[in-house]
Amino acid sequence: MSWLKKAGILPWVLLAIVLGILCGQFFNAPVARIFVTFNDLFSQFLNFSIPLIIVGLVIPAIADLGRGAGKWLGITTAIAYGSTVFVAFLTYFTCKALYPHILEAGAFDQVEETTDGLTAYFSIEMLPVFDVMTALLVSFVVGIGIALVPKGTMRKGFVEFRLIITGLIEKVIIPLLPLHIFGIFLNLTMTGEVAAIISVLLKVVVLVIALEVVILLIQFITAGAIAKKNPFKALLGMLPAYATALGTSSSAATIPVTLRQTLKNGVSKPVASFVVPLCATIHLSGSASKITAFSMAIIIVNGLPVSTAQFIGFLFMLGIIMVGGPGVPGGAIMAAVGILQSMLGFGDADIGLMIATYIALDSFGTATNVTGDGAIAMVIDKLAGKELKETDDASEFDEDAYIASIRE
Repeated sequence: MSWLKKAGILPWVLLAIVLGILCGQFFNAPVARIFVTFNDLFSQFLNFSIPLIIVGLVIPAIADLGRGAGKWLGITTAIAYGSTVFVAFLTYFTCKALYPHILEAGAFDQVEETTDGLTAYFSIEMLPVFDVMTALLVSFVVGIGIALVPKGTMRKGFVEFRLIITGLIEKVIIPLLPLHIFGIFLNLTMTGEVAAIISVLLKVVVLVIALEVVILLIQFITAGAIAKKNPFKALLGMLPAYATALGTSSSAATIPVTLRQTLKNGVSKPVASFVVPLCATIHLSGSASKITAFSMAIIIVNGLPVSTAQFIGFLFMLGIIMVGGPGVPGGAIMAAVGILQSMLGFGDADIGLMIATYIALDSFGTATNVTGDGAIAMVIDKLAGKELKETDDASEFDEDAYIASIRE
């Protein structure tokens, strides 16, 4: 038990995944529905908490960045967009070269509609105070405003609010995550959704997973070169976040673990608290890779008349959609449905297949997203380091001393 405690959440997540698959082989429906009910309640609570987590972490983080916060907000968003578009084009050229050799017309004909899965015994709706996009906008406006008045009272208030959110994360969300992940894999195993889809799309799936390994290597080698750090050590340090995202399928829900591992990689607290929650919503390179790969597969298999120019335009627009896409399970594909229809001419059947395959493998793209957030944080930390130091020297507000005083 002492070893498990020192190892952190990673072994618990792996254990939850294995047990979920094994128990799914022999649990009966009434027993499984107990865990489905817990997952429903926990998901509702996460949906309620995520906007508060974003506000609680991003506002004081932007304030910590000082008067340069607006600039670093723009730079971080630009890097996230560039990363997403680069990954989309990398996937496009890879698939364009390989798909004609590994895919045949009619390969998706046997894909059946997935079942709805097990249902919860009861559900309690927990509406968030505001949605994710509103939380981001509020965080940007209020955070930049506080940065312009570093000695103001509001900064102290949001420092206290961050303590509340940190306690929520450490005392409630992280301890319950492994049980939540167990329920997810239990449900998927019992309904057979993942197995049914992967059996038909195995070649595409293998290619996508291999691509995401390459994507992470490129991101961390680039970040390591800029930040002057060992990229492989940094990538290994993000494995707990990767494993957690495999279970939650949500960048936002994985924020606590991503933030903790980013700090362990040597990124300063102001930058990590700013970049990680922000990138959980705007940096979806893994999701963009999956959407690109699956959409190209449907185009080739179904013989849709989509030109190269059309698809390139789609990739640039996909990058914008991903920046605005919510960091929740399945959010990226839902945001992309509009351009799949308008720019690629996908019909209802094609959209249904995209949604089914994407959601079944959502966790792999999400894991790539959150792991890549750690690379972006390394870059911003290196670029913003001097300004952060100047900000800390210029401000008379001692946050650590203030926290100590309110805890007395």
